[in-house]
Formats: sequence, C-alpha cells, structure tokens
Amino acid sequence: MDYTHLGRSGLKVSRLCLGTMNFGPQTSEKDAFAIMDKALELGINFFDTANVYGWKTGEGITEKIVGKWFALGEGRREKVVIATKVYGRMGEWPNQSRLSARHIRDAVEGSLKRMKTDFIDLYQMHHIDRESPWEEVWQAFEALVQQGKVVYAGSSNFAGWHIAQAQETARARHFMGLASEQSLYNLAERMVELEVVPACRAYGLGLIPWSPLAGGMLGGALEKMEKGRRMAENVQKEIEKRRPQLEKYEAFCKVLGEKPADVALAWLLCNPVVTAPIIGPRTIEQLTGSLRALEIKFSEESLKTLDETWPGPGGEAPDAYAW
Repeated sequence: MDYTHLGRSGLKVSRLCLGTMNFGPQTSEKDAFAIMDKALELGINFFDTANVYGWKTGEGITEKIVGKWFALGEGRREKVVIATKVYGRMGEWPNQSRLSARHIRDAVEGSLKRMKTDFIDLYQMHHIDRESPWEEVWQAFEALVQQGKVVYAGSSNFAGWHIAQAQETARARHFMGLASEQSLYNLAERMVELEVVPACRAYGLGLIPWSPLAGGMLGGALEKMEKGRRMAENVQKEIEKRRPQLEKYEAFCKVLGEKPADVALAWLLCNPVVTAPIIGPRTIEQLTGSLRALEIKFSEESLKTLDETWPGPGGEAPDAYAW
C-alpha cells in the first residue's frame, strides 16, 4: 500500500479510502467486518463514514457497525484514520441538522458514542451551511480540537469560494481550518477542476473524490450485470446516454489490458491534489481488486485519449471559459 499526507497535514493515509456507505443497507454487519479486516490486512488505514449513513433518521446505522468492529480490539481503532461527517438530519427538531454550534456539539457526541471511540480523526462538514457564519462553525470546531474529540476538520461538497471563505476566516482565528475536501470527482464528472481543485491546491487541502466510478458506470458498465449500483434506474439511464463514450472507454481499457474500474481510479490518483479516492466495495473481491489501480501508470498519449473520451470543463477558471 502507498501512503500520502492528508493535504498539508502531517497525517499519513492510504492512497485508497474505504467507504462504508454500503454497510447496513447493502452489506451485512458480518460482511462489513470482513471487509474492514481485509482492508487493514491490505494496508488501507483510511476509512470514511457519516452519521446519516444507514439512511434511517437519527440511527447512525453505519457508524454503529464501525463502532462494533472497533470494539473487537486488536489495534483496530489505533490503526485506522476514521473520518465521519456532520450536517445531515439526525432528528425532527430544528437544531438536529446543519452546522450550528449546537448541532455540531450534539452530533460529535453521537458519533463518538456510536463508534465507541474517544476521538474522530477527520470530522467533515457534509455540506455547506449558508445559514451558519464561519465564526460560529470554527468556534465549535476549535472547542472540539481543544477537548481532544476531533483532530482535523474537513469539508465535503464545498465550492471553491466556500473553501477560500472558510480558510481565510480560520487564518484570522489562528486556526488550521480545513485539511481536506471531499468532492464528486471522476472521469465523467469533472466540474471541480474549474475552481475546487485550484482552491484545494492553493490552500493545501487534500482532495478526496467520492463516487470515483460514477455509481458503477465507469466500472465496466457495458458488461452484463445482474446486481450492483449500476443496475439502478438512474445509472442505467446515464449508461444509455453515455454509451458511445463508454464503448470507446472500455475498448481503450482492453487495449491497456486493464479493468475499467482500475483505470478510473488510477486516473484520479494521477492528480497531485488527490489524496485518496473513496472506494465503496460490497464484497472482499471488489476491495482486493481495487489495489491494481495503485500500479497503473499512464503515458501522455493514454492521458490524452482519456481526456478526449471524457472531456473536462476545459481547464481551470477563468481560462476554461475566458481568455
């Protein structure tokens, strides 16, 4: 396994991040335990979850599975860099969602209890909250860091200017601010290249791409499948819409002698701003197969072919749309 720093921080994490969103709804507790054990065996030390995963309001099903696994001991918690998130609705009352200082305080206590841990390595804001001022948000995070309950702060689904706003406010408070940003980023969805990627580079944030396979579309979508995320109606519609691109892409992967999923992950890992794509395996076989992406190296010609097949927004703003 290869390791890198989480953005400009001194924290070292694996180049692949284990996503746990399937744990509970699609992956049983027993299978989730086996996947997490295998991840550690393979050297993956970076796990990502969220308090809303499990998708039953307020229950934190996925965090509970992670917590039960931590409780098995044998150094599991000590080896893992655990990332979770705050923002989503955890109850029906007004202050049980978003990023008020009150909700951040309540949410972190809930996550700590469910995951049976004393601290969270990376506590991420799951979405921007336009109703909570940065002074309030950072005051809450500063208290959590001082109390030892949170080590690093991160964001998810932020725009480039949100990152700038957050970091400049943190700088004025002599606080580190964000260590990472988790964004939708893959060959088929490259809008973050306009402003989020440059903002991460400028402020030293590690970029953590979610949905690196575009819901399975980039994982060999034209192969016959009977189950999995790519069988969802919305993904099937996108596959039909993108069929010409997918045919070209999968043919190119065959020429390389690599699986489409591995090529998609390897392409993200070429970007120096990217810390670790989030892989969300349902099975151990899917997990172990992902490691091939760490070994793939592209020629300039191969990268050009991928850009032609999956064109981005044209570069960084404003050059992508102006002079």
